[in-house]
Amino acid sequence: MSENSAAREFFESYTAALLARDAAAIAGHYAVPALIQFPEQAIAVSDRSQTEAFFAQAFAQYAGISEAHPEIDVVAETAHSIWADVTWSYDDDDARNERNMYQLVRAGDGWKIAVLTPL
Repeated sequence: MSENSAAREFFESYTAALLARDAAAIAGHYAVPALIQFPEQAIAVSDRSQTEAFFAQAFAQYAGISEAHPEIDVVAETAHSIWADVTWSYDDDDARNERNMYQLVRAGDGWKIAVLTPL
């Protein structure tokens, strides 16, 4: 499977977890250790529960969203890492679009997010 296909499959699963607002499933998409780097808030993840808590508290800002569409641009790839520039659009509301860079790392037979940075 190419890394582009791997990234698309990964983000299909990740999107489903986000829309279900399933913090445990979202956390399952993150490596440990990982880095969630947002302005004014950096989280060096050393335990899966940190990622779960972070997303559980963030759900309120996405209240009412029922659709999420990731536009994925794989900007670099190796056998062990994929760097994906992802623009998220929500419910056809351009004002809510978000753009993030994800570094995915190989974890067994799949991929997990090692670094998340907004662009």
